[in-house]
Amino acid sequence: MSAIDNFFKIKENGSNIQTEIIAGIATFLTMAYIIIVNPGILANANMPFAGVMFATILVCAFSSIAMGLYTNLPFALAPGMGLNAFIAFSIILGSGGSVTWQTAMGAVFISGIIFILLSLFKIREKIVEAIPESLRYGVASGIGIFLALIGLTEVGFIIKNPATIVGFGGITPQVILFIIGLLITGFMVIKKIKGALIFGIIITAILAFIINPIVVASGGKAFTSLDPTAAIILPDTIFALPNLDVFFKLDITGALSLGMILPIFTLLFTDMFDSISTFVGVSEVGGFIDEETKQPKNVGKALLVDAFSTTISGLFGTSPGTTYIESATGVQEGGRTGLTAVVAGLLFLPFMFLSPILRVIPVVATAPILVLVGLFMIVPLMKIKWSDFEDSLPAFLSLILIPLTYSITQGIVWGFISYTIIKVLLGKSKDIPLTLWIIDIFAILSLTLPFLK
Repeated sequence: MSAIDNFFKIKENGSNIQTEIIAGIATFLTMAYIIIVNPGILANANMPFAGVMFATILVCAFSSIAMGLYTNLPFALAPGMGLNAFIAFSIILGSGGSVTWQTAMGAVFISGIIFILLSLFKIREKIVEAIPESLRYGVASGIGIFLALIGLTEVGFIIKNPATIVGFGGITPQVILFIIGLLITGFMVIKKIKGALIFGIIITAILAFIINPIVVASGGKAFTSLDPTAAIILPDTIFALPNLDVFFKLDITGALSLGMILPIFTLLFTDMFDSISTFVGVSEVGGFIDEETKQPKNVGKALLVDAFSTTISGLFGTSPGTTYIESATGVQEGGRTGLTAVVAGLLFLPFMFLSPILRVIPVVATAPILVLVGLFMIVPLMKIKWSDFEDSLPAFLSLILIPLTYSITQGIVWGFISYTIIKVLLGKSKDIPLTLWIIDIFAILSLTLPFLK
């Protein structure tokens, strides 16, 4: 115990081992939903659920433990919400079949390598400084609405409508169950119950088992239900060895093609601001700000771990790993050192053997979580000065175009381009950093490349 205390400097940071362990458990409970939700989203792009689940657990465990050991900060990491949607719906499905999930994983790996280089040479911070805050907030919020839209469409709450483009899917047993799950989980979030999201998934899943037909994998139906189209297939076993269907199956060569330049850049951009904004936010909450520099403590080391997380995500077979805002839960429980992150990371490991039972969780149980995560992600909208149209117009375009075009890329591209054009028209070209001009070039290329093929 003394060795642990000395390594993490627990007493020096005003904490104790018991508090750090409790804080680690709290952090784990608040982000454990990613074990089920992440593979569920990537499964839309025909990635094997069990394989992605194994990759998700490894990224959560290795990245969080690395953060704790290398930076001595209580921040946990996991595949980013929003980034997984970008991989599934924009890169893979949005390509019309030309980009395989193996190539997408290659893109994740390459973006991770670039991340590492940018972090080592301290260029990453300069890129962040060049991006207008209003655009960061607009993009983050747009991704949140996009996630909520995915959740609503997965359960049939929102459907395609030839007359109005989209419409209400009507009252069905699945929609009713979704609403119940959303309200129950929302209530627990409001009451600040630790692990509210994962408990919401479990409760909604139990309700789904009650109203849906249950079919055992060997073939026997348990009982009839209100919704015969949503049968739940029970596995023959609860435990299984980790699934390696996506493990080290990335296609780096395919990711190096000309058409993958923009997806890789978008991964870099989205992951960069997701991780940095989260890191800064949790640092402010926990008081991990250096009094002299006014910057988060160990920011350089933390960004390097974040880059490492993205790199191994591509190797293991999942969307990029990033620092999670749920880490604030552990900080609020008193977590002050890396032991909190190590404990949270270790708690993920046992779940790598539970893929048969975890994959039984129906979509209707995870859809409410996507809607609530969308709610969490639009909080930055409050920071936008909406009356200042010079900044708010580009942010608004990013906000609405991400869900309406079903593409994170399009929202980012038009946000950047509109911001630059407005500045030029106002005679403020000198206010545009060189880095932003370079980003604009990539944005324009993304719009013109399809016509050059």
